[in-house]
Amino acid sequence: MPAQQKKMLFCTAGVLSFACALGAAAAVGSQLWVRGSILCSTGALLVNASGPELHKFIGDIQYGLFSGQRVRQCGLGGRPQSFSFFPDLLRIIPASIHVSVILFCTVLIVFALVAAGFFMLNAFGSPYETLHGPLGLYLWSFICCSCGCLIMILFSSEVKIHHLSEKIANFKEGTFTFKTHSEQFANSFWTILVCSLVQFLNALLIRLAGFEFPFSKPKDSGTVTGAVDLMY
Repeated sequence: MPAQQKKMLFCTAGVLSFACALGAAAAVGSQLWVRGSILCSTGALLVNASGPELHKFIGDIQYGLFSGQRVRQCGLGGRPQSFSFFPDLLRIIPASIHVSVILFCTVLIVFALVAAGFFMLNAFGSPYETLHGPLGLYLWSFICCSCGCLIMILFSSEVKIHHLSEKIANFKEGTFTFKTHSEQFANSFWTILVCSLVQFLNALLIRLAGFEFPFSKPKDSGTVTGAVDLMY
């Protein structure tokens, strides 16, 4: 492939990787990983609420990796409350899983920036050998994609298997019992999925940069860059 086309592909991959790092960083600080509603089952059972009356006992909840908000309704109007995971909820949440999610988010951001830097280096400079060259680009993209997948798996298990929303809703509640009425993953969670897909796309761009199209002009076998092109 001509050098100019390779530069365009590497520049595109670098920009995508940098955008991935920014998106992941914004997702980490966001409170919109999970959005849902919680039902005050104790209050609903006391008055035998059903139909339209049930809406008076349904509150809202949303949270991210560090903090969130909940609005509890038990028939007397909403009671908004903000909370933070550290240190407030550390005793009731699966702390090891939650910390692992934050750790993998950090790794994703760092290696996405590293990948962006090396993509630009390969576009405008001479590619290094071994881990700093084509194999390195595959490695950085693979690490980012793997971290994104692990984040989604771990956080999904924390929410669905360990009933994270219900534990948050019942935090410091002695009189009333809350149950999860509905919940869905919000924008920040799906941002991590997009970041994983972007890194997979970058791996395809790396392979495309080393693809020799039919009927292309043969390169001079004496050039220095010939051995490097074979690595892609």
